[in-house]
Amino acid sequence: MAAPAVLDVAPWGDFEAAACGVLSALHQRLGWDVWAVTRVVDDRQVVLHAHPPDLVRPGTWLPWADTFCRAMVAGEAPRAATVTAAVPAFAKRMSGPASRIAAYIGVPLVGPDGELFGTLCAWGFRARPRSAARDLPLAEAVARLLSTLISAGMTPPAPPPAPPD
Repeated sequence: MAAPAVLDVAPWGDFEAAACGVLSALHQRLGWDVWAVTRVVDDRQVVLHAHPPDLVRPGTWLPWADTFCRAMVAGEAPRAATVTAAVPAFAKRMSGPASRIAAYIGVPLVGPDGELFGTLCAWGFRARPRSAARDLPLAEAVARLLSTLISAGMTPPAPPPAPPD
């Protein structure tokens, strides 16, 4: 039996618990208004988990081509932008739900063969100070940890297909 002093750092039981745990920790430590773990399915970016959980529901999705994360993964935009309007690839995507995103940080999540699984990302509803770009190394380390879990087979079930138009 584990000593009570170590139970607060016992392993999470599955990917969902790990994702929710790291999103909560990132939100608490770094701030940003919303943190999310997403998955790319076909031509959609689907939110698997978000923190705070009441701001974005799991299953919420956007067309992949229209997302900040797609621009980041494609190398058209940086992983961290404290003022999204100053980044042309982000500025052209600032319509619809993305119109409220004034600051962005995102890192790819990668599967066992190097294929894109999704992203770990956060956004702010107001521009962030330039010093917020220092949050990127921690976000990259957490994304690598989640990618390791994905590569080890702890992947969550695939989201359901998009409803027909």
